[in-house]
Amino acid sequence: MPTVTQHQEAPDSLPKDALHQRIGLAQLSSRLVNAVWRGSDRVSAQHAVVPTGFAALDAQLPGGGWPCQSLTELLQPQASLCEWRLLAPSLKRLVSEGGHILMVGPPKRPHAPGLVQLGLPEKVLVWLAADTPSERLWTTEQLVKANPRGAILAWLPQVSPEQLRRLQVHAQACDCPVFVFRPELARRDASPAPLRVVASLGMDWELHVQILKRRGGQHEGTLVLPSIPSLLAQVLTPRLLRPSQLMVRKEASHVNALGRAADRRSHQQLVSL
Repeated sequence: MPTVTQHQEAPDSLPKDALHQRIGLAQLSSRLVNAVWRGSDRVSAQHAVVPTGFAALDAQLPGGGWPCQSLTELLQPQASLCEWRLLAPSLKRLVSEGGHILMVGPPKRPHAPGLVQLGLPEKVLVWLAADTPSERLWTTEQLVKANPRGAILAWLPQVSPEQLRRLQVHAQACDCPVFVFRPELARRDASPAPLRVVASLGMDWELHVQILKRRGGQHEGTLVLPSIPSLLAQVLTPRLLRPSQLMVRKEASHVNALGRAADRRSHQQLVSL
């Protein structure tokens, strides 16, 4: 005879209203409260970090710096525009500890004298020429797998989300920071990189930085980071340190000049009448 299996429903021991109640943190024990993470909270870094050299930026990054064992995506309007000024303080720190700066496919030949002024001597720079997107991606993957000492800088403007995801998986076993540079238009695309930053140059020799993505809560607004090249800082006058104020004064004087010219024309018309 066939066996008949009876299906027994679990008793509804809780009232329906209780299923919709939201438990506040005040109702939990202190042990549970400490274990609860809310999406608006910024998490602390689970791995080592390298300080960026900018206090305002460190204060907004989990752990207080660029993450190791993770991928950092840096977006900018134009390649070779501001990546060196943004990363130089942290790269200088890594170089002082015996590391090398490994560059994959930079769009322009690195200017050695300028990098020396940033604290990056030529002997610590390793430029790996890779012409095609596939070569740049393959070279970057091999470097990440090798787990070198220092930092990996890769210019990958045409990388896909799937390829970035594979890089992120490999980067989790790499003890040095891995930076991927892409155009600013890529901010519209999804990315598996835990940290995404947009950087651009300001008028008064500063960097404007937006944190698009980080572990923890979102960051609103733009960070303005002072970043005057060392050689210029020695020769610029106080007025030239703030070009924006000079532009405002010039525009104001131009408007006044136009106003005076208009007043003169009106006066001449009245006299002629």
